[in-house]
Amino acid sequence: MDKTGVDYFLLEGPNGSLKISANDEVARKLAMLIEGKCLGLGPTKAARKYGYTKQRYFQLLNAFQQQGSVALVSKKKGPKINYVRTDNAVSQVIRHRFLDPDANAAVIAQKMRQTGIKISQRSVERIIAEHGLQKKTLQVSPKGQGPKSRNTLHQKAKRNNYS
Repeated sequence: MDKTGVDYFLLEGPNGSLKISANDEVARKLAMLIEGKCLGLGPTKAARKYGYTKQRYFQLLNAFQQQGSVALVSKKKGPKINYVRTDNAVSQVIRHRFLDPDANAAVIAQKMRQTGIKISQRSVERIIAEHGLQKKTLQVSPKGQGPKSRNTLHQKAKRNNYS
């Protein structure tokens, strides 16, 4: 179900009808244009039926007339490139991490800002996480108790006649 609250739309013509899935975005937009332009529903009613505005109807109509059905495919939203975590910034974070493995993200971010690369501590943390450069922490077991293997437990059970 999409934002209009229906599972499918029904495109009706003089000789029959066609179900269009609400999840098929390109088919939905094309059906809206066909109903609005060819079947006499009009731009406002067609746009409302398919969950768009009249303004968006005309934007899609103009794009379709210029580029065809390719124009009905939605483009990726958001920035196209990473402005903060550039290749240079990533390589510098990795470099600083290898030069000083004990330095935390705040220290690395400060060093990079001193060299003129604007980057936040959180961005440094993300780079470190993405490249698997987190510090390894050792787990210390209680005094005198090492990790027990399955074999050791099995031998203990035999001695105590549990098996």
